Amino acid sequence: MRGLWRPRVFGDWRVPGSGPAILAVNHAHIIDGPMLFSLAPRPVHFLIKKEAFVGPLDPFLRGIAQVKVDRSAPDRAAIGEALRVLREGRLLGIFPEGTRGEGDFAAVRSGLAYFAVRSGAPVVPVAVLGSAERRGRLVGALPPARGRIDVVFGEPFRVDDVAGGRRTRKALDAATTRVQERLTAHLAEARERTGRPEPCTEVHQ
Repeated sequence: MRGLWRPRVFGDWRVPGSGPAILAVNHAHIIDGPMLFSLAPRPVHFLIKKEAFVGPLDPFLRGIAQVKVDRSAPDRAAIGEALRVLREGRLLGIFPEGTRGEGDFAAVRSGLAYFAVRSGAPVVPVAVLGSAERRGRLVGALPPARGRIDVVFGEPFRVDDVAGGRRTRKALDAATTRVQERLTAHLAEARERTGRPEPCTEVHQ
């Protein structure tokens, strides 16, 4: 990633040095996950759609212990694997918007809150900025070579206190609201810190 682009990392010290944590990442471009995977201070196990596990990518993603998930229906195997990652004190990476979009956390699904409440792990908001700003000249699906991409880690927070240890729909809705509020606030702070006040959404591949 550092060879292709010029990433800047802010606040990676906010990621707990040990124990379970959930990295909640905005998602505007296909390289957001690989960028964070390569720059995070600890190995990250992402929930990745099963469609990505094809051809040579399948053994590669399995080899780096990423979690395959079927988004068409509740995937009990993926849920169990994600909880095991947290139970073993590792980092779980989630795109709470569920898919690539504007990258603005406008639509946060309840899955992240479920994992946070169920495991008690803190949530670390992460903003990846600049990946969807401009198209590259040589490969239009990617950002320009040597372009600047910023990865900003925010202050960890918990949501299990909001849910009160319950996993009812009402409790998860309250936790999801807390998650969205904190992620949206972090994104605004990240844009201000990096000098990117307006989101750019030119590229969606």
